[in-house]
Amino acid sequence: MAKIQKIKGFADLFADEAGKYTFLENTARAVFSRYGYGELRTPVVEFTELFAKGIGQDTDVVGKEMYTFPDRKGRSLTLRPEATAGVVRAFIESGAYQPGGVYRYFTFGPMFRYERPQKGRMRQFHQINVECFGSPSAFTDAEVLLMLADFLTAVELERLSFEINTLGCPDCRPAYRATLAEFLGKIPDEALCEDCRRRRAANPLRVLDCKVPGCREASAAAPSIQDKACGRCRANFDIVRAALSGAGLAYVLNPRLVRGLDYYQGTTFEVVSGDIGSQSSVAGGGRYDGLIRTLGGPDAPGVGFACGMERLALLLAGRPAEKPDFHIAVLDPAGLAAALSLAQQLRAAGFSGLCDHEAGSMKSRLRAADRSGARQCLIIGGDELATGTVVVKSLATGEQTTVPMERAASALGK
Repeated sequence: MAKIQKIKGFADLFADEAGKYTFLENTARAVFSRYGYGELRTPVVEFTELFAKGIGQDTDVVGKEMYTFPDRKGRSLTLRPEATAGVVRAFIESGAYQPGGVYRYFTFGPMFRYERPQKGRMRQFHQINVECFGSPSAFTDAEVLLMLADFLTAVELERLSFEINTLGCPDCRPAYRATLAEFLGKIPDEALCEDCRRRRAANPLRVLDCKVPGCREASAAAPSIQDKACGRCRANFDIVRAALSGAGLAYVLNPRLVRGLDYYQGTTFEVVSGDIGSQSSVAGGGRYDGLIRTLGGPDAPGVGFACGMERLALLLAGRPAEKPDFHIAVLDPAGLAAALSLAQQLRAAGFSGLCDHEAGSMKSRLRAADRSGARQCLIIGGDELATGTVVVKSLATGEQTTVPMERAASALGK
C-alpha cells in the first residue's frame, strides 16, 4: 500500500522544531502582557467575504493565494490567510467597543496561502499577531513598534533592521495614487513583470513593493508618498519618528514600503533580517483606521503587526532544544516499579525526565540515556534496590555519586 505523504507546502514539526514555536509564543505572552494585551483565539475558517472586503479584491492574497471552498450549504468559506480581519470580526461581533476605550489583543496560529513553497514561506505558516483598537494617537503607533522591538530582543535576535514609512490617509493618498499611476503608466510594458503590469492600474502602490530587480529599477524615480502626505500625516509620522529615536530604537526610512494589504494607511513598518535570504521580512504592520468600519463595525481606529514564526524559527536555528533533567536507567527488572515511583516524585518536584520501562545492561541503558539528551542518569540496579539508594551520574562529565533515593531531587538540583 502506498504511503500517504503530507501536502506540499505543509510541515510536520517535531519536538526540537516545535519547541522554538513554543518559546516564541511564551515569550510573546510575557512581553505583550506587560503592555496590557490579552490573548484572543479566532477560528481558522471564516466566510470568504470577510477577507475580500477586509484585505481588498485587488490584492494578490485575495486574487491568487486564498484557500477557498464551498460548504455543504454552498456558502463560500476560506482558510484564513492573515489574522487581522478575523480579529476585527471577533471584536465587532463581541460588541465590546465603547467610544474612548482602547482594546488590546494578541493571537497566535496557522494561516494559509497558496504560494510557491520556499525557505521561510510555507502554504501553512504561523503568525504572532498584535492588534490595538480605539486609539488614533501616533504615540500608540510608536508604542506598538517598541513592543515589537522588546519581543524581538527578548528572543535574542540580531542583525534586524526596522523600516518605517507613512502611507498617507484617505485625504491625501488618492492624489498620490493618481500621481503614481500616471508615472507608472509611462513605463514600457517590457520593463515590468506581469504582476506589475496588472498592478499599476488596479493597485499601483504594490508596484513599489515588487522584488523583481527590473521593476525596482524601472520605478526607482517614482514619486514618494512622504512628499505628498498631508499636514496631519506628516505631523503623526514626525511623532512616531521622534518617539522611536527618544527610546533609542534605530530605524530606516523606506519610502517604497507599502505592505501587501489594502487596509493599511498612515504609519507602516517592517522588520527585516540579514540572515535568512530573500524572504527577509520577519515582522510587519501599521495603522488601519478604516478597516473596522469597512467590516461593519464602529468607526474605531486600529494599529497592529504580524510576525512570521517560520522565519523567526530560522533565526533561532542555533538555539539548543530543551533537554530533560534526568533519565532513570533500570538494570534489574525488580526495580521497574521503584523507578516509576521515583520518576513521578521528581516530576512533581518540577524536574523533567524519562524512565526506563524495561530493564537492561548498564551499557544499553546508558546508551539510551545519552540518546535522550538528559543532564543526568539515575541508575537503579540490584545493589541500589537492596540499599534504597540511586546512582546519580552526570552524562556531561561522567562524575557520579550514590545517594539515598529520597535525596535524588536534591542531587539533581546541584
